[in-house]
Amino acid sequence: MKTLLAVWLTLAAVWISAAELKVLTIGNSFADSVFEMFPQIAAAQGDRLVLARANLGGCSLERHAALIKQCEKDPACKPYDGGKASLKDMLTRERWDIVTVQQVSHESWKAESFHPYLDEIVASIRKYAPQAEIVIQQTWAYRVDAPHFPGWKIDQAIMYRRAADNYRREARQYRFRLIPTGDAVQLVRRTQPVKYTPLPAAEVAKLTYPQLPNQAGSLINGYRWGKDKTGTYKLGGDLIHLNRRGQYLQSCVWYAFLFGKDVTGCGFVPKGVAPADAAFLRSAAQQTVNEARAEQAKYLPVKTGK
Repeated sequence: MKTLLAVWLTLAAVWISAAELKVLTIGNSFADSVFEMFPQIAAAQGDRLVLARANLGGCSLERHAALIKQCEKDPACKPYDGGKASLKDMLTRERWDIVTVQQVSHESWKAESFHPYLDEIVASIRKYAPQAEIVIQQTWAYRVDAPHFPGWKIDQAIMYRRAADNYRREARQYRFRLIPTGDAVQLVRRTQPVKYTPLPAAEVAKLTYPQLPNQAGSLINGYRWGKDKTGTYKLGGDLIHLNRRGQYLQSCVWYAFLFGKDVTGCGFVPKGVAPADAAFLRSAAQQTVNEARAEQAKYLPVKTGK
């Protein structure tokens, strides 16, 4: 009897200390990537997470806002959840604690791309999920060798700074919390023991199947071989989306930020990420979240207890 009572008390203590969050993301592939490991991290920490998405690949704030208007006019408009839901449907499906928003990555560094579209999305969230806290995710800068930079006449550092400034401006104006994913990615790039060094484009062009450039230290998927329609191997690449290391970092940031708990001791380590590297990524995530909390405390409303 005493043993059973002790077990029950232990389970009860775990249940009481566990947190539960219901989170809906409104975004694109840069929000999709958090679904890979955020649930496992929360489960490993004994917390309960309901995570759903109103994400469309490559979808900007402008397009999300346009879809809101289109769905209001046409009840058959169901762009989300595999063509089964409008944003209103998604917002009313659960009693969400958190709804996240973000700009599409290729527009994130342009200040003029946020309005009036973000205002319209925020208005819709407040209308259909008034209980939810609206939180912005800060997206990250592309890998240093991404092909977009020459045409944009910027580099990774400029993309990061401009996007970070834009996200911080919106968070301050709305008095929203800001998930600092982009800051964490840049911190790891700056401080990791092995830093990614790109192979010059001329050297990449000389590679033959199955050769790949050294991509150690990358947080982004990078180069890979694939077959074209003729069956010939072609070297392609994804130089913008997070790889396993990056997804783990992003999910650690989201967990530490949204659950408000220390992620450094999390026991979940994904396949393909070395334990020591995972510990480094968790530490970087927690450091970034701690710094973000201190910064955001300067403009966020002060919560008072009863």
